[in-house]
Amino acid sequence: MNRFATKVRTFLKSEDGPTAVEYAVMLALIVIVCLTAIRAIGTNASTTFNNVATQLGS
Repeated sequence: MNRFATKVRTFLKSEDGPTAVEYAVMLALIVIVCLTAIRAIGTNASTTFNNVATQLGS
């Protein structure tokens, strides 16, 4: 059991975790997804408002 605990401790110490570059890549991907979603929602909202305005004008 002692050998297992030593191996687990060694494994946890050797893992450095994500680096700043990986965080920057994740942030860039999140920003791209958010901008794409906002653009799609804006286009759909604009189309809906234009349809309502056209129907009200008729």
